[in-house]
Amino acid sequence: MDWDWSEEQELMRQSLRDYVRDKVTPNVLAWEAAGEVPRSLFADLAELGVLGLRLSPEYGGGGQDFWFTVVLLEELVRCGSIGVPVTVMAHAEFATMLIDRYGSPALRETYVRGAAEGRLIGALGVSEPDAGSDVAALRTRAVRDGDEYVIDGSKLYISNGTIADYITLAVRTGGAGAHGVSMIVVPGDSRGLQRRRLRKLGTHASDTAELFFENCRVPAANLLGTGNDGFGMIMSGFEGERLVLSVMACSHARLMFDEAREWGHSRRAFGQALLGFQVWQHRLADVLTRIEAAEALTRRGVDLYVRGRPAQSEISMAKLFATETARYTATECAQIQGGLGYMEECLMGRLHRDALAMTIGAGSSEIMRGLIARANNLVAR
Repeated sequence: MDWDWSEEQELMRQSLRDYVRDKVTPNVLAWEAAGEVPRSLFADLAELGVLGLRLSPEYGGGGQDFWFTVVLLEELVRCGSIGVPVTVMAHAEFATMLIDRYGSPALRETYVRGAAEGRLIGALGVSEPDAGSDVAALRTRAVRDGDEYVIDGSKLYISNGTIADYITLAVRTGGAGAHGVSMIVVPGDSRGLQRRRLRKLGTHASDTAELFFENCRVPAANLLGTGNDGFGMIMSGFEGERLVLSVMACSHARLMFDEAREWGHSRRAFGQALLGFQVWQHRLADVLTRIEAAEALTRRGVDLYVRGRPAQSEISMAKLFATETARYTATECAQIQGGLGYMEECLMGRLHRDALAMTIGAGSSEIMRGLIARANNLVAR
């Protein structure tokens, strides 16, 4: 989908495209085999000036709006490994943004600056074995003890969980429900913190972990806000997270479509190119139509978000439709490549198995449908 980009955004896009082509794409198979990206990726992106795009300039960030994040995501996805942009966004957008918004000057100086410079890697710790989208049900508890909080509990499905230098952690400091939730920054070397890497079906270059906290002591000064106000912080971050997933899904689908179209022109069967058969012309026409619709809906959500307009419904629609479109596109485009599209070494095969994760992260498709229903008076009175 065509869009009017500023000169600054176009220059950023070109530098990112060159970097991804030369330094990222040739290494993605090795990174996926390792289960993580190297720390040098963060340093490189910081040197390019794109690691902390939306973070505060006074702490080393770029101070840009979300349109710059769109450019970053579209170029990172081109590497062919969804785990790469997931890792970068979990660090810069999800974990660090909350510290930048709600942390003390001392916390921002340490963690926001460290994140923007690529010296420190962050993770956001919210999900638990019994509390995923239902954030208010989380059980990990932090009890004040003098100048420290003592944390006990566990977290699950945490992106960057094994490589993080700090974890922006959701904990229960009060009673049951949303009003008892707080956010606190846990240094990665804290005693009482243990980590276990999880094996996933896809997004292999993004490490994912289960975290365990047993009598884990953290300075009370690491609390974000005033305490028992963490639920609102988490909710305030969800719109940005869902837009990240929407943009990733659109770019992911576009990459699969481009691969399928090229294959359709070059692969011959029964005396003609695959795109000589009307069935494949029509199937890819349907794919392209859905991608264009997903991009339009996503860009509308970004526009409202950047202008500070209420946009929960539109962003939820974008996240729902774009991620479901990526899954649909994966099925159609892998099919045209036949057996090749089922191979791990094949780009299409990897893109196909990565598509499912986007319909789950930052709120599942079912959660998005519920939000849309409530926002548009679709729930029975």
